[in-house]
Amino acid sequence: MPTSLTSLPLRAILGIDAATCAVMGLVLITGAGFIAGVTAIPAGLLCYAGLALLPIAAFMAIVASRPTPPAAGVWLVVTGNVLWVAASLVLAFGGLIAPNGLGWAFVLAQALIVAALAWLEYGALRGAVVRLQAG
Repeated sequence: MPTSLTSLPLRAILGIDAATCAVMGLVLITGAGFIAGVTAIPAGLLCYAGLALLPIAAFMAIVASRPTPPAAGVWLVVTGNVLWVAASLVLAFGGLIAPNGLGWAFVLAQALIVAALAWLEYGALRGAVVRLQAG
């Protein structure tokens, strides 16, 4: 059994990413109006972001469901996560949206979580490659 989050198996990290992505997608779709009201982030942006997350979550779940997740699929997940973080930061810091304090916290918190998942997936993928090369 893993002793820390950084030692979780790649499939588990991908599964966590898929689940959080699906939940966030559903929250953004169903709660776009409420979230917009408390964060000053446009409801349309929140809803469309949520809609985009559902097929992404499905792809992550498919990659995670393989006995050995394909490296190309994992790289696509990691790259997508990095791009999501970059887009989140560009939206906020680039002046494309004008969130209030809670909105800033929302944007930065979700970007930080997605960045952490990308880092964990990258580390687990590297570890899997090293184990395969050694074995």
